[in-house]
Amino acid sequence: MENIKAIPEGYMTVGEVAKHMNTTVRTLQYYHKEGILIPSAFSEGGRRLYSDKDIIKLHQIQSMKYLGFSLDDIKNRLVVLDTPDDVAQALTEQADGLREQIRRLSETLNAIEALKAEVLQIQSVDFTKYADIIINLQMKNEYYHLIKHFDQNTIEEIRSRFDQESGKQYLEMIESLHQQAIDLSAASVKPESDVGQEFAKNFWEMIQTFTEGDMTLLTSLIEFAEITYGLDEQWKQRQTAANRFIEPSLSIYLTTLGINPFEGDYVND
Repeated sequence: MENIKAIPEGYMTVGEVAKHMNTTVRTLQYYHKEGILIPSAFSEGGRRLYSDKDIIKLHQIQSMKYLGFSLDDIKNRLVVLDTPDDVAQALTEQADGLREQIRRLSETLNAIEALKAEVLQIQSVDFTKYADIIINLQMKNEYYHLIKHFDQNTIEEIRSRFDQESGKQYLEMIESLHQQAIDLSAASVKPESDVGQEFAKNFWEMIQTFTEGDMTLLTSLIEFAEITYGLDEQWKQRQTAANRFIEPSLSIYLTTLGINPFEGDYVND
């Protein structure tokens, strides 16, 4: 590369380029270091000097960056594209990537707004619960806002027993049973009927799976089932409708079996 003693006409210093192209000297230095934009010449004192051709290339780099291409793409890929079809394919892939980023950002924004509402409703600073709410938002779990009603011990127990996938499946099972209870109640099925008791059997098995005999968790579940405050009207109505059938059917089922879940390990009275 030519070593120029004085700055000739047609060249610009790094500071002049930075000002002219609305960038920073540090950015231009980085581009040089990474081989993305190498100055055409240097002054006698070692200053970078850029030609009009360099300015055009910098304009291309800035344009590609605006479209979201990474510097690695710009350096290693875009400059070697030979045909319009190659360029169009690169732009298509970039557009797809940007759409995915927009989707993720939209989900993040929704999570922020939802969490903000929960923080104001909880009226306490509890980052563990915040984290659980966020995870459930990511899972698109409609029960996420009920987590705030569990105490920390219960949350830790749930976390230790279920991973993300099994936890989601378990909550889907709970949702299915609640919907069954609502449907049976709406159909005027009697809790003591064979159908009602088969439902109670399935519901009790679900509880046993969750608690593994831990009565502390069962107490938390009962308190959870009785929650109506802090819920929107639709959730209140759904919870009330489900409990209207769950409570009597389960009570009859346990009484018939002689089970008192609060004495020992589900022993007969």
